[in-house]
Amino acid sequence: MFCRSILIAAFLPALVVPVYAQGPAPDDKRQRELVHMVRQDCGSCHGLTLQGGLGPALTPAALRGKPSEGLVATIVAGRPGTPMPPFRGLIEESEAAWVVERLLEGFPADGGPESAQLTAGAR
Repeated sequence: MFCRSILIAAFLPALVVPVYAQGPAPDDKRQRELVHMVRQDCGSCHGLTLQGGLGPALTPAALRGKPSEGLVATIVAGRPGTPMPPFRGLIEESEAAWVVERLLEGFPADGGPESAQLTAGAR
């Protein structure tokens, strides 16, 4: 019993650390693409200012208390039975984690379609 408790205590932190936290941050070009995607694509349902619309608000106040892992999963896998589509294939899990971190601190402004188009052509 004592040995099992030690093993659980030793490995529990590894189980709690989110998998997405291990991914590198997107490079500057990809960050601009992600900002544009969130402001335009996500904004079509969540409002261009992310204050809500068809979908709920994506402001720090609205997301406060929601687990980051669940928000990442929602971006990647969508929400079956709702209008929220999966973005798997368009965004990596580590990129979704970067987006969630930005949403929780206040999402940056969009640099405009030129910056996203320029970076898309460079990929």
